[in-house]
Amino acid sequence: MSPLNNMRVVGGTAKGHRLRGAVTPGVRPTSERARAAIFNVLPPQLIEDARALDLFAGTGSLGIEALSRGAAWADFVEKNRRQCQVLQANLDNTGFRDRSRAYCAEAAKALETLPGPYRLVLLDPPYKMAELGQFMELLGTTPELVEEDGVVVVGHSRHVTLDPQYGNLALTSGRRYGDNLVDFYQRGGN
Repeated sequence: MSPLNNMRVVGGTAKGHRLRGAVTPGVRPTSERARAAIFNVLPPQLIEDARALDLFAGTGSLGIEALSRGAAWADFVEKNRRQCQVLQANLDNTGFRDRSRAYCAEAAKALETLPGPYRLVLLDPPYKMAELGQFMELLGTTPELVEEDGVVVVGHSRHVTLDPQYGNLALTSGRRYGDNLVDFYQRGGN
């Protein structure tokens, strides 16, 4: 897969900026259509001045979209070093390097040290991640990671079923985009 493609930021101050794509097999960037749909569902006041977290970041497109739409800060977690370099290049290209930090680490390990709380957590993990439910449980039980009333957005295959509750995260809605599902969880939602 070529490191350059036609992926762009779809909204906000960096709208139209091109993003470098995946350089690692198995990395599947969130499509422009799905990103636009996700950010159309999220209320602007949730994003504005928020601290955001992009887990399984890949190209960083979800966190960059949040920054473009007014998030004050975003942390990115991506385990592959080559893909981390692409992510950092995308942050430079969009002018968001000074409002972000990229961690080249396993997502589950990073949860132990990330400087939360986050108002918005975005994750689009490997498409058929078998242990996604276990990861969601870890996310929902990590103290002070998601702020009260914060939102977790998780993209996944329609073949992966997620529970309505993980720790302090409760499912509030879900959308289907072709073969992909996007579920929205809220801390303190139940």
